Amino acid sequence: MAEHTYRVLVRGRFADLTDDQRAALRDRLKGFDFLREGGFSEEGALTYDEKLDFFSYRVVLTAAEKPDEAGLRRATAALDELGVDFRGLKAKVTDMDEMKINRPKRLV
Repeated sequence: MAEHTYRVLVRGRFADLTDDQRAALRDRLKGFDFLREGGFSEEGALTYDEKLDFFSYRVVLTAAEKPDEAGLRRATAALDELGVDFRGLKAKVTDMDEMKINRPKRLV
């Protein structure tokens, strides 16, 4: 199977956050520019808002198979690095190599 480029969007919820974890997550939001830092990238980007309920992790992967599992592993590692609990992880995968691009028709 040939390698493809995938955009993987992982969504989930924070679980059982302590007051210290909430403060650390809110501090991380200060100076965060969603338009520059929150998009799909090879490094991956974890985004959430100040309510600290839901989060998303966006990553670009090049893989031969199972990009959803690779995206879930990367998201789990990013959350573990922050030291927070989570639940309900779900991955949505878009194959960028098979995406159809609708070009506008020329007016003659």
